[in-house]
Amino acid sequence: MPDQGQPVARAYSDFHLMPIAGTWRKGRSAKVNQDRNPFDGELLAEIQQADRSDLDEAYAAARKAQPAWGAAVPGERAAVLRRAAEVMEARREEIISWIVRESGGTRIKASLEWSSVHAVMLYAAGLAYGLEGRILPADVPGKEGRVYRKPVGVVGVISPWNWPLQLTARSLAPALALGNAVVVKPASDTPVTGGLLTAKIFEEAGLPAGLLSVVVGAGSEIGDAFVAHEIPRVISFTGSTPVGRGIARLAAESKVLKRVDLELGGNGPFVVLEDADLDQAVEAAVFGKFLHQGQICMIVNRFIVVDRLHDAFVERFADRARRLKAGDPDLPDTLVGPIINQSQFDGLKEMIAKAHETGARQIVGGEPQGLIMPPHVFTGVTNDMPIARNEIFGPIAPVIRVRDEEEAIRVANDTEYGLSATVFTRDLERGVRLAQRIEAGMVHVNDQPVNDLPNNPFGGEKNSGIGRFNGGWGIEAFTTDQWITVQHQPRRYPTDAGQITGPWASG
Repeated sequence: MPDQGQPVARAYSDFHLMPIAGTWRKGRSAKVNQDRNPFDGELLAEIQQADRSDLDEAYAAARKAQPAWGAAVPGERAAVLRRAAEVMEARREEIISWIVRESGGTRIKASLEWSSVHAVMLYAAGLAYGLEGRILPADVPGKEGRVYRKPVGVVGVISPWNWPLQLTARSLAPALALGNAVVVKPASDTPVTGGLLTAKIFEEAGLPAGLLSVVVGAGSEIGDAFVAHEIPRVISFTGSTPVGRGIARLAAESKVLKRVDLELGGNGPFVVLEDADLDQAVEAAVFGKFLHQGQICMIVNRFIVVDRLHDAFVERFADRARRLKAGDPDLPDTLVGPIINQSQFDGLKEMIAKAHETGARQIVGGEPQGLIMPPHVFTGVTNDMPIARNEIFGPIAPVIRVRDEEEAIRVANDTEYGLSATVFTRDLERGVRLAQRIEAGMVHVNDQPVNDLPNNPFGGEKNSGIGRFNGGWGIEAFTTDQWITVQHQPRRYPTDAGQITGPWASG
């Protein structure tokens, strides 16, 4: 860790350039990305984007650089990850400031994101030692079976705009630690925090040139090619379900088949049973719905409250929502900042209008200021309304009244998604039993759903994705098994069927 008295190096700059094949340079596309602060419109960077030739160069460099990196001793790779964590410590305020300015994340959210990424870097350093093989028994005299765990080679990472630093790092860090090279395509709204900033951190940490490239480009120009390219063996994507379906199709139809790890949309239920601690449930509900303006895949999407507690929950939850500070994300007590862009904002306005049209009753709201949308709370919601069927991705909270636990389970599972869920009850074992019946990859008893720890499986069921991130699941995602046998003595082979009395392998 750097000495506390050591001055921090000059702030990173040159974010109008991209690290492609070991060199920071402009892209060759005629298109320019104007990266703006969603709160005040400040121009943060103008980036001449990458085209297909830039993508080809990035993938080719990654393939060339990877064998030496994969052959490096684990301690060498681990040291780079540890140094990256040290760089993050020295540049903490700079990194947080970029998250606030580029993604519209509040200081609360940005600080949480920094902590998550820092933890991922440290955890990934230990994953460098995760390439463990096995010796397998064989039903053949003198035969030894060996399974070698190897890096897949080159990994393509496509990250979203809502939690950009973390949702890049959770694939990038373990992939590098396990000996792979990586090419990142960040979201157009967050090219710096989704890729360029991370590349600066790893460059300062001493990652060899060519192992990490970042291509900022339009999906219409390089999106399909990024996935279908013959070089990457794994595509890691976080984003919407429709886009994820397209990526899975491209990966299956590409010249060289590849694996996909997909973390997609959610419709997270927050179930409040009649014996819940109301104060605890309301505090978790406020944080778990309105953090980062609700723009989180695992955020609460629907509140499902048992009849006996419904009115009291709604009253307290609405009161807390009205008092939340919405505005400048750089102020320390702001919880609700700007929506990421005008398109997302307009979609939320349409969702609110549709909620009114379909009979939901608004009890909390307010007029937007720029892209700042204050918290909205609706009651009288049924699970067939669009506000309950669709992923909201904004500060809009629908509350559904149910009779009992059984109806709560039915409503919670009545969705095409299955990413995260929450159950509140004073009876913890009852909560666990109910959690096991919810069709979701992650369920939290007596806690809000925004949890992402580096040693726990993160992922969903149904249309919320394929595979898991973090921990040993990262090893599964970014490595492959190779079976090698060694015949230590001459083997006899059957020359006719009469010689086979048991499994052929018994020799």
